[in-house]
Amino acid sequence: MDLSYTDEEKAFREEVRAFLAEKLPKAVSDKVRAGISLGKEGHDDWHATLNEKGWLAFNWPREFGGAEWNAVQRHIFEEECALAYAPRIVPFGLSMLGPVLQKFGSKAQQDYFLPRILNGAHWWCQGYSEPGAGSDLASLKTRAVRDGDHYVVNGQKTWTTLGQYANWIFCLVRTDPEAKQQEGISFLLIDMDTPGIEVRPIVLLDGTPEVNEVFFDNVRVPVENLVGEENKGWTYAKYLLTHERTNIAGVGFSQAGLDAVKRIARIESAGGRPLIENPHFAARLARIEIDLMGMATTNMRIISQAAAGQAPGVESSMLKVKGTTIRQEINDLTRRAVGPYAMPFASEMIEGDNDPVGPDYAAPVAVQYFNNRKLSIFGGSNEIQRGIIAKMKMGG
Repeated sequence: MDLSYTDEEKAFREEVRAFLAEKLPKAVSDKVRAGISLGKEGHDDWHATLNEKGWLAFNWPREFGGAEWNAVQRHIFEEECALAYAPRIVPFGLSMLGPVLQKFGSKAQQDYFLPRILNGAHWWCQGYSEPGAGSDLASLKTRAVRDGDHYVVNGQKTWTTLGQYANWIFCLVRTDPEAKQQEGISFLLIDMDTPGIEVRPIVLLDGTPEVNEVFFDNVRVPVENLVGEENKGWTYAKYLLTHERTNIAGVGFSQAGLDAVKRIARIESAGGRPLIENPHFAARLARIEIDLMGMATTNMRIISQAAAGQAPGVESSMLKVKGTTIRQEINDLTRRAVGPYAMPFASEMIEGDNDPVGPDYAAPVAVQYFNNRKLSIFGGSNEIQRGIIAKMKMGG
């Protein structure tokens, strides 16, 4: 992306590239490029590599063991990782729960949980959505009833990403059923090994259980695992969601995807000429690139504000809408560029026949296209985000 960088920032980019060249195994980047799951071990290995370097918690303050990078450093790092096909950093502990604990957690919670996020001892998942509470999250019904020095939790969470690997889950639970929806919710940290928890996989179109259902049957959770105050969880949930939505924007992933579709369009042809010279294709590509440049600048501004102690507001909803739309447009344009080679998908993956059909770059196209349809839904659907933007900025 053609942005102006200082000499210091250019040197940092070269440092990141050198680190990736040395520490990112080719077998891992090949899997990421092909859209093949790394499994828990693959993610854990990359997590440990970044932590050893001190680059894992780049969004955390130094007092909590983070790198405390500025907005440009974060942008450079995420862009270079995406371009090198490095594994995505699993966000639940680092980018979602971590900031919540740093702002609202007790000293004991910070001292116990934050180091374990960094060293990989705790793999977190997110217990927000329920069968009847997705984008309308405040209608959640999972109950937590105080019983002495414990809460007793009953209910169900769904679409729990990578929950099959997690040993801890942060949950929104209803602690006051008589209060208004947003006012009776609390934020609990729950050990997944506690008796009464059951995880059931939800198998997706590609045959993988990326998401899960989580059931709670009289699960006893120590009161000290309550974050902040009882019935104030909606405040903490909104704070977490602003960080999640900013993260979903995925500038680096979009830049890598844009570069990939350009390479494909130089190889594939239409009417006897390279596809990239087709005026309709080139115009659509240009519109996406312009939108991406604008979003990257906005993203850096919001990250700078967050680093200065300002919680992202309506801007995080704007980034979520624009970022996910751009990524889906890139996926669609890539699918069109590959043409018929993008068709083989479901039966080959589900039946275990993973032999590539067509050129190597065609293999992950359908997987990415179908999987990323979710982007405009999770983290609060784009329709809901547009309503938030209208209400907060236009008085709608």
